[in-house]
Amino acid sequence: MAIPRSTAAKCGISALAVAAGVLLAGCSASVHVGRTEPKLSAEKLATTVSEKLARTTGQPEPDISCPEDLTGKVGTTTRCELTAKDGSTLGVTVTVTSVEEERINFDIKADETATPAPN
Repeated sequence: MAIPRSTAAKCGISALAVAAGVLLAGCSASVHVGRTEPKLSAEKLATTVSEKLARTTGQPEPDISCPEDLTGKVGTTTRCELTAKDGSTLGVTVTVTSVEEERINFDIKADETATPAPN
């Protein structure tokens, strides 16, 4: 599904649901980082992805963790993880789509299947 880009924070939602009913087919976000070499900390990235998912789905902010900072270079990717209330997890890929001065624009795409909660 093509996503129009009139602003840097448009999003489409998949009909799939994982545990808490949150799954994302693709989103775009933009973060102003305020540095000479754009870089977004892992904590800020996780917060931004969580906030974007909550706004898009109308659900509470999911628990997102990102293991590394996101460097503002087009094509750079990192993997984050969404953990549902039942303990199941879903991988989320974040890909830098453009960098405008100190602003990193990125797409967010969730995996199609979740990993069940540990027993």
